[in-house]
Amino acid sequence: CLAFVEPIYSFLVQPLASAMESGDSQRLIYTGLTEAFFTYLKVAFFTGIFLTFPVLLIQIWKFIAPGLYKNERGAFLPYLILSPVLFILGASLVFFYVFPYVMEFALNQQTLTDGDQVDLLTKISDYLKLATTLFLAFGLSFQLPVILSLLGRAGIVSAAALKRSRKYALFGISVFAAFVTPPDPITQIVLGAAIYLLYEVSILSVSLLEKKAEEVAKA
Repeated sequence: CLAFVEPIYSFLVQPLASAMESGDSQRLIYTGLTEAFFTYLKVAFFTGIFLTFPVLLIQIWKFIAPGLYKNERGAFLPYLILSPVLFILGASLVFFYVFPYVMEFALNQQTLTDGDQVDLLTKISDYLKLATTLFLAFGLSFQLPVILSLLGRAGIVSAAALKRSRKYALFGISVFAAFVTPPDPITQIVLGAAIYLLYEVSILSVSLLEKKAEEVAKA
């Protein structure tokens, strides 16, 4: 990935470049002698992890599969496949829908109340930090159905308990969304709504697993 790091970074900053007007405001800057170099290393590192993540999951599966019964392997494998799919969906939601609102919010701060203009000069390291934070926040949040379904299958949580905890979950989701996102209400609402929707999906998933377990027990 290091050999292709410049086009990769150009792809990542495309939402910012599209939101900016023509002129000097399109420039990205760095203020440290080694900032650009280490930023490119981080881009290559995270891209490498992202591309090899399915291979990593396969290796984990090969390690734990021999210790599972046949029915346990059949129950666990779908989650192993679903996990990277959900992560990609979360990252895609950030790149194609959340980033444009974040960029618009940032660029709207260039005009002060008295009409004076403030130019935005974005550091490449700050932009990468924002991008990776949002990618991880949305990607990991989209793992909620997988985590709760596995806990439900293990008998640690139940659908009834998840339903009773809706108000606490909503409060926790709101705090989490406000903490990991920029000071932009649109981004916070999008992340919070997505996580809560996934929470409701998790309740449905756990309910189906419980019904299936009851049918197997009766049989």
